Amino acid sequence: MAELVTLDLGRAAYEPALCLQERLREEVKAAPQERAYLVLVEHDPPVITLGRGADAAHVTASREHLASEGVEVHESVRGGDVTYHGPGQLVGYPIIRLDLHGRDVHRYLRDLEEVLVRVLARFGIDGTRAEGMTGVWVGAEKVAAIGVAIRRWVTWHGVAINVDTNLDRFDLIVPCGIRGRRVTSLGRLLGRPITVAEVKPHLVECMVDVFGFDGARPGDVPPTSG
Repeated sequence: MAELVTLDLGRAAYEPALCLQERLREEVKAAPQERAYLVLVEHDPPVITLGRGADAAHVTASREHLASEGVEVHESVRGGDVTYHGPGQLVGYPIIRLDLHGRDVHRYLRDLEEVLVRVLARFGIDGTRAEGMTGVWVGAEKVAAIGVAIRRWVTWHGVAINVDTNLDRFDLIVPCGIRGRRVTSLGRLLGRPITVAEVKPHLVECMVDVFGFDGARPGDVPPTSG
């Protein structure tokens, strides 16, 4: 099994991170042996993304208001509905050969949920799944979202953990198209400030454990990625 190579973009806009994913996806697809990447990023400027088949009405704020708040809007090929990404939220984009990890999209989603549940457990938080809904919850509040894309069995897009982000920004949308449920963050659940840097190594380690990689190592971030 391959090592998981991590590319930490720090804070970066959505488009450069997307372009990097697409480059890595082509590299992984063409490689004669397994290669696997995990792109880590906090999106800044903040962005609302609409997945395949998303209901545009789930962006409840006007484009003028979003522009005044400095929030970008992008359509995406990932699954899922509408979500928000911004500073204080850890986003992880796995670029892996799914044909070497079960060749099963449903299992892949459940494995990503397992990664997130294990990350939360390291902070003493009991994360759970909700039947019929993708992501990880604490009680009735969502703390981590998942939206993936898969082409020729290579994955991109991924997961987002609300570490200590501005939760008011989720009032600009109907998160994941689910009404009647709210979002939360690790900071709120722990009752203390917490940084994305504290969570990153746990996400990497849990990805390695759940997907059975040989280990993880940092890679060189291309200068054009952010």
